[in-house]
Amino acid sequence: MGERWAELAEMPIMATVIFLAAGFILRRFPAIGSPARSLAAGVLALALSVCAELGLAVALQSQTLAQFLHSRDKVSGAVYIALLLVFAAMPRLRLRSHQRATNSKA
Repeated sequence: MGERWAELAEMPIMATVIFLAAGFILRRFPAIGSPARSLAAGVLALALSVCAELGLAVALQSQTLAQFLHSRDKVSGAVYIALLLVFAAMPRLRLRSHQRATNSKA
């Protein structure tokens, strides 16, 4: 299949998990139910996720950060970066539908 296609094949699964996780976070932590807080939560989650991924890649693969970044496929890497931006924005994007669902239950 190849590394590029394998990475691209997992992207829809990742997008689905991101969507579901954002809804869970909004339900579990009602304090982030404002636009600014939901965006801050997404950006914090992105920062922690990227730090963990880069730290593990450097530690487990015995590569420098530059080597790891240069080893990424350009096509699947670009899609992955776009998906990371969606990851950061998803709590904010799901906020309106979450608020509608919460208000309809009340």
